Amino acid sequence: MPSGDAITIASAAFLAVGGFLFGYDSGIISSTIALPHFIEYFDDPSDDTAGGIVSSFQGGAVLGTMINMAVANKLGRKKTIFAGSVVSLLGSALQAGSTTMAMLIVGRFIGGMAVGMLTSTIPMYASEISTPKWRGALSGLLQWFLSWGFLVAQWLGYGCSFSKTAFSWRFPLAFQAIPALILVSGIWFLQESPRWLMEKDRHEEARVVLEKLRKGEDPTRINLEFLEIRDVIAADREIGKVTTMSILTKASWRKRLLLGCAVQAFGPLSGINVINYYGPRIYEILGIDTQTSLMIIGISGALSIVYCTIGLWMLDRVGRVKPLMVSALGLGAALLVNAVQAQYIDHNNTNQLRSMVAMNFVFSLFYTPLGIISWVYPAEIFPVEVRALGNAITTFTNWVVNLVFAQFSPAALTKLGFRYFYVFFVFNLIAFVCYWFFFPETKGRTLEQMDVLFGDQLVPHALDDPNGAMAMHKEMSVSAHVEDQHV
Repeated sequence: MPSGDAITIASAAFLAVGGFLFGYDSGIISSTIALPHFIEYFDDPSDDTAGGIVSSFQGGAVLGTMINMAVANKLGRKKTIFAGSVVSLLGSALQAGSTTMAMLIVGRFIGGMAVGMLTSTIPMYASEISTPKWRGALSGLLQWFLSWGFLVAQWLGYGCSFSKTAFSWRFPLAFQAIPALILVSGIWFLQESPRWLMEKDRHEEARVVLEKLRKGEDPTRINLEFLEIRDVIAADREIGKVTTMSILTKASWRKRLLLGCAVQAFGPLSGINVINYYGPRIYEILGIDTQTSLMIIGISGALSIVYCTIGLWMLDRVGRVKPLMVSALGLGAALLVNAVQAQYIDHNNTNQLRSMVAMNFVFSLFYTPLGIISWVYPAEIFPVEVRALGNAITTFTNWVVNLVFAQFSPAALTKLGFRYFYVFFVFNLIAFVCYWFFFPETKGRTLEQMDVLFGDQLVPHALDDPNGAMAMHKEMSVSAHVEDQHV
């Protein structure tokens, strides 16, 4: 029989197929809208229309996160992922069969809605089934699979670009259905989150799931983890009824929300999606043709997987905050170099053009820590009562910022060229300052122990203080017995 670690890792890896779906859905559109047959079929879409195609995906994702705000905590983690996967299948079918621009945009919107639902659930689900030792890497698998999704999208787009028929763009859009089908068919084989079960007072089910996920560990430690989860939930309920508004009215929870929203916003504010979505447009400014630019983007995607693999290996060793600071400085520097070089661009100087392409590769390297941690950090800082809501709001922030830049970036690139990068250079400097002053390190703590970092610990943590926890349990048991006798 597999150990608990093997079950947990396999579960997190399966969940991260949603990251592949996200990466592929996001990446395939950059090559699709640049293909000659696509341009001809849809009568040479304008910059505004191209922005609408891309931004419809972000708009759908915004709606998907709003749906999760309303229903995710009621449905549970598995049903939410199933629902998002079914929606993705519908969006893929509409895109692949599009006969009008309106049909394509609606399909992209529905596909984005699915990704919004999935990305605000999967890292949280992975963090809830993981131990502190593996939590960063397993929650960050979403980004690793996202990189694979981008890679497949880039090379599939490049390969299909040699076709001169509608196959060149219909087949890549139809391919989006494959990861959605995998999720739909396999999600029911996973365990539900023990923390969600506990929050719903399904204690015995939660204990059974926890024992499966921790199989092979010391039974005493498993029991202490169970008690720690239950204690923290009970203590939060004791001080007052937890409602949807608690995430805003309780100061320490509001701080968690602000930090989660900030790290999610700093992802698109780094400039990554402008480079990913409009890579061919950027390389066109450098005088590079569409097919060559798709090949360059494909090579960058392959390197991103290497970077992401190293980043996942380091995450639970180095922590979250230091890599974020290094990331912000590296991203800002790469953007600044290209923005400055672009003022003196010489299209006949191949060495200069190569150095500007290389800076995009450097940018991709430094984005890796932010790309991973922007999913990991929000998934681990919220208390279980508002974790689904908190993750939906933080992911909502990500997609709203994405939506804004996706809409006007084509026109901005046309008018400003590489000077547009100065905007993102400034945002990366702001991100560095925020990481330095405001973000506590979360490495090595259980999800329940995050209350220590945010100053709202109410009870002893069983894994830190078994004796204190046991004493509290005896007191609670006596109190409950007295109340029963009184009744």
